Amino acid sequence: MTNDKGILTLGIETSCDETSVSVVRNGNYVLSNVVASQIPIHRVFGGVVPEVASRNHIDVIDDVTRQAIIQAGITLGDIDLIGVTYGAGLVGALLVGVSYAKSLAQALNVPLMAVNHIEGHLCANYITHHTLAPPFISLMTSGGHTAISLVEHKNTYTTLCSTVDDAVGEAFDKVARLLGLPYPGGPEIDKLAQQGQPKIVFPSVLLRNGNFSYSGLKTAVANYINKCNMTNTPINREDLCASFTKSAIDGLIDRAVSCANKFSIRSIVLSGGVSANTYIRQRASQLTEQGYNIYMPQLCYCTDNGAMIASCAYYMYIYGQQPADLSLNACPTLKLRGEYVKKHQ
Repeated sequence: MTNDKGILTLGIETSCDETSVSVVRNGNYVLSNVVASQIPIHRVFGGVVPEVASRNHIDVIDDVTRQAIIQAGITLGDIDLIGVTYGAGLVGALLVGVSYAKSLAQALNVPLMAVNHIEGHLCANYITHHTLAPPFISLMTSGGHTAISLVEHKNTYTTLCSTVDDAVGEAFDKVARLLGLPYPGGPEIDKLAQQGQPKIVFPSVLLRNGNFSYSGLKTAVANYINKCNMTNTPINREDLCASFTKSAIDGLIDRAVSCANKFSIRSIVLSGGVSANTYIRQRASQLTEQGYNIYMPQLCYCTDNGAMIASCAYYMYIYGQQPADLSLNACPTLKLRGEYVKKHQ
């Protein structure tokens, strides 16, 4: 399976509203990463419409794949391995990528790896930081997931704590809608927060059992906005966004540090769409002054992309995980592997 170009993996990502295909050599050298975003399409609806997303994936996936192959300077016949996101995500969107990947793998007679979207986000750091190696603490922050994991080996991890309701990215989007900001809301809140001060006190997202909850924070913001509207009090959106961001992020950073100390680990790795947020990157970078090694993906690999899926597929394959067969189906509610087991308490 190896050649003078190394192992070439084609990664396919269609879990939500971005169609992305990438060619990655040996798990961390990106030869191409093509992304067709649907943001302008869904912005008019204020959020992702699943049926619209699925139809657009169908329209562009073949062309995106062709572009990825051309930009990589190879042919389809050079591909050694295919990885595809099969969960979590929107079922219709996932099915487009899974069906396409199965057909392509069968036509090329190459192995197909079924990739967990969230594990793919974790692997984005192997692309940005070629020398990164476990063990480390992973802080996963995205629109659908928020979790801290102990990564002991590549593709082997234990989830230590997670959100019990909304994910942090989902909370950002909901607060943005409350403020009437356009989709996607996270970047809009980030822009406003950089111009404001965290003067408003909102509740922490930390729970006593070690997990997170964003429903209380979201409700507190909604109540604050409603109170201002009822009393005709002007809302300083910049200060509100700065205050919300601080409450949403501080607990995550503090818990990640606590987990690192618990396991005597000095490396903390950020990943997921919210790892592109300015405040979380600043807070994480400050930890270097306390002796921690901080790793964050390049901004282009924070959001959904095929490169992270290809990287994850490569490590799954070389470490002996079984390829998928033609019975592979989409799993929209796919969870992270591993639980917080008693031996770690």
